[in-house]
Amino acid sequence: MFSSITSCALVGVEPRPVVVEAHVTGGVGGFSIVGLPDAAVREAKERVKAAFAMSGHRFPRGRVVVNLSPADLPKAGSSYDLPIALGIIGAAGLLDRPLPGIVALGELALDGSVRGDRGGLAAAMVARDRSRPCLLSIAAARQVGTGRPFDVRAVRSLNHAVQVALGSADPEPIEPVRPALPAAPAGVDLSEVRGQSVARRALEVAAAGGHHLLLSGSPGAGKTMLARCLPDLLPPLTAAERDEVTLVRTAAGIDRAEPAGRPFRSPHHSASLAAIVGGGNGIARPGEVALAHHGVLFLDELGEFPPAVLDALRQPLEDGEVSVARSMGTVRFPCRFQLVAATNPCPCGFRDDRLRACVCSDRRLERYRNRLSGPLLDRIDIRVSVPRLRIGDLGAPEGEPSSVVRQRVVAARQRQAARGRLNRELSRRDLDDLRWPAATVGALAHGASETMTARGWDRVRRLARTIADLAGADDVAPDHVVEALELRA
Repeated sequence: MFSSITSCALVGVEPRPVVVEAHVTGGVGGFSIVGLPDAAVREAKERVKAAFAMSGHRFPRGRVVVNLSPADLPKAGSSYDLPIALGIIGAAGLLDRPLPGIVALGELALDGSVRGDRGGLAAAMVARDRSRPCLLSIAAARQVGTGRPFDVRAVRSLNHAVQVALGSADPEPIEPVRPALPAAPAGVDLSEVRGQSVARRALEVAAAGGHHLLLSGSPGAGKTMLARCLPDLLPPLTAAERDEVTLVRTAAGIDRAEPAGRPFRSPHHSASLAAIVGGGNGIARPGEVALAHHGVLFLDELGEFPPAVLDALRQPLEDGEVSVARSMGTVRFPCRFQLVAATNPCPCGFRDDRLRACVCSDRRLERYRNRLSGPLLDRIDIRVSVPRLRIGDLGAPEGEPSSVVRQRVVAARQRQAARGRLNRELSRRDLDDLRWPAATVGALAHGASETMTARGWDRVRRLARTIADLAGADDVAPDHVVEALELRA
């Protein structure tokens, strides 16, 4: 006999339906799982058999073949246990009527209970697209939550799943509040930053327009502290953004709870190319650029990263997605992140420092600066110097707190939302369609350097538009252009 249950798999961050087909025949007994399963999926045979025994079902004595379709799509993880078991129950004729069309996902314990908290949102999306109910473990169902267009039903065991699927039992109640991850590990309020008025302003402009930011200065100047202030200046995630971030984390196998704040990723400079961009052996996993989707990617000690890793950021910065090619196909991960980088001006860190002399030779300095290619720097909108403060300057009065600056940032982003996108994402045609008074055009032409690229020209215009939004102005004024040129110096 034959039966099928729908489950799901993530291709990149795209939920794909997987049909779990079960076929039970007479003859010599055996249990095979086909369809490119990994080791965890193949081990489902032992978990399913034990769950059958503990649930009071007799495992079929004939030959059992389970196919995970499409067969050319790699399957990974233990979450196919529940749909495999349900498919075998239906194919073995152990029920008085066939199971209805459902989507199921969950790992089976040896006692027959359903557990696991990964992939619930992806399975719920597949079920929504197919207008079917979705059976999940209690933990996974809580993460999906309530109040959204998903028919999610929490089950506690294999027997309970069968009864819920047939409509003879009620699912477990789902708590309306989903568990959340702790906020981004920044936790630094802007009021704690003393002095650094230019850097503070650059941080506000970067937050308002989603612009990439490079902070350069001597050790101890406060670059890292400034970067960790940025997440608290950004508006909260929307519902759609939260789902996208959750899918990326599910694909990576980490951070399974719903995010409470925007991602803040800070990889070490020794991270490999695959760790930053994505990849790995077998199924491609998202890297740091994807894990920072809709959040902040902070690269501290930028000059210490290998040049190949830094140059690999060019395409993600421009396109907002990264493609990872493997023998079985190309996987795309979204990565609309905001880059914040911090670097020392030289290997010793004290070039142009007013308090300490630099000891780097010209050759060593040139080799250090060559790590940062021109095309990469050209993609960074704001580039400011962060001077080291004197001890006496640290006693200066507190500046504006993050909550006050966030209000201006949110107001500026609301003006951008009316135009349909962040200023960072404005195309050249979008920029040309905006109103540019004659005096502003003259200021742009006067301030533009002969060495400025076309990309740099557009980024200056985007910065000027963001500064105007922060000022609540409909038109970009010459003063806004002058400040934009200074921030990109």
